[in-house]
Amino acid sequence: MRTDSSPGNLPAREHLPAGDAGTPVLDVVIPVYNEEKDLQPCVRRLHEHLTRTFPYAFRITIADNASTDTTPQVAARLEAELPEVTSFRLEQKGRGRALRTVWSASDAPVLAYMDVDLSTDLNALLPLVAPLISGHSDLAIGSRLARSSRVVRGPKREFISRAYNLILRGSLQARFSDAQCGFKAIRRDVAQLLLPLVEDTGWFFDTEMLVLAERAGLRIHEVPVDWVDDPDSTVHIVRTATDDLKGVWRVGKALAGGSLPLDRLARPFGDDPRDRDIQGVPRGLARQLLGFCVVGGLSTLFYLLLYTGFRPFMGSQFANALALLVSAIANTAANRRLTFGVRGRDRAVRHQAQGLVVFGIGLALTSGSLAALNAATSSPSHSTELAVLIAANLAATVLRFLLFRAWVFADRRDGGPGGPGGPEGPG
Repeated sequence: MRTDSSPGNLPAREHLPAGDAGTPVLDVVIPVYNEEKDLQPCVRRLHEHLTRTFPYAFRITIADNASTDTTPQVAARLEAELPEVTSFRLEQKGRGRALRTVWSASDAPVLAYMDVDLSTDLNALLPLVAPLISGHSDLAIGSRLARSSRVVRGPKREFISRAYNLILRGSLQARFSDAQCGFKAIRRDVAQLLLPLVEDTGWFFDTEMLVLAERAGLRIHEVPVDWVDDPDSTVHIVRTATDDLKGVWRVGKALAGGSLPLDRLARPFGDDPRDRDIQGVPRGLARQLLGFCVVGGLSTLFYLLLYTGFRPFMGSQFANALALLVSAIANTAANRRLTFGVRGRDRAVRHQAQGLVVFGIGLALTSGSLAALNAATSSPSHSTELAVLIAANLAATVLRFLLFRAWVFADRRDGGPGGPGGPEGPG
């Protein structure tokens, strides 16, 4: 499977039209479970704020997650009193299930959600959705961890939140700063393609959504927020943390195996037609070069560490061959996934076999350099050997990229990487 930046099912971003009067541009979902006490003041406060400050038509949707108290009756009264408020009843619990159900059925082009406790200052709502309305971004999140955010909460929740986001950065390479803040928005056209890929139905739902969106190359806008912790929160921290870690493992495994069709979320580059057909420049070359350089730099360090470790136990030629072989296998796998965007196991063995041919060329260059050095001096110093090997590897690297691009990972469906629809590397 190949995930690239060629036009998929998503068009270029455009500014949303103002629309007809009464047609909601924004649908704010409030998922609730047994919130008979907080629901009415929350909805009235949100409704008053949007009526006073939001320049577009809006809707507030109460998503009841199988409440067993009087929450459904409170939601029905609010729906009857406020024309912009609707309610939806689900017979199964799960915040993710509620968001998926309501968002999937909504006709509003911008979809948002917030927690019923309104811990986030509502002044951040317009900055949250404005980039989605303008067409600048695909998703938007409130961040309590931005430098300019102001947060009031206990040390326990602060530690858990920061530790969780560090786990996401280390395990899933997430670059967004705050996955758990209950203050997010998404464009409907993105949601229609992204939500079917999200499996979780609970608290991990929005984290999974953000990770997949980021991996697909979608743009995520972050808004610093003022946030005050709700001391009466009913969230079970230990159970939620356990479920989140299970979700991290599941998503990481799926991403590593290439089983997610993230290519369907690819957008064209920019919204100017001139950006979509640049004459004389092979598509994806800049991104592939950057990815190849990063992988190559790490591979070179890995190779030198291996060579230094093998050298005391065997001759320089054997140490070089073994270090180059191990690093070449890792290099081919990394370039396959990161530089040229090839996912899944299809043709993986063939790619490794072709990579070994490229490895043979690199071995010939480096071995020939060592042979020439040994012919020039009988006992070269270790630093001299490393300098010669680095120079030889630089030459082999240039050749390796050309062979990878034109032969090993060439997209032959449409004439190669330089042709229309060729690979452009990871998003």
